[in-house]
Amino acid sequence: MGAYYDEIEIEDMSWDEEKKVYHYPCPCGDRFEISRKQLANYEDIATCPSCSLIIRVIYDPLDFEDEPEDDEEGEEGVEDQDEDEDDESDGENDRFEDALEQLTIQDEAPRAVPVAA
Repeated sequence: MGAYYDEIEIEDMSWDEEKKVYHYPCPCGDRFEISRKQLANYEDIATCPSCSLIIRVIYDPLDFEDEPEDDEEGEEGVEDQDEDEDDESDGENDRFEDALEQLTIQDEAPRAVPVAA
């Protein structure tokens, strides 16, 4: 897509704590908006809800890679989610440890396997 109104660096945008979005003034009088979740998903297009203009946001995706999946959940939801993840990860760790116990390492060189053409 090449029809951007402008390219704006994330540092030039303002963070709206209430709406949880970065915003930048649009010529129509409204604001271009993009969320941290969108940025974490490598989306770099901020849209204006009032008109058809879009801007490309210049940013470092690595700054947003550790964003939580659901940033709209309350503190209680996050704590419950963490407990559920711990329960699931215990099972994964058990399977991983079982696989390690069955792992064998040999000092033999790999053998060529003939394949019919």
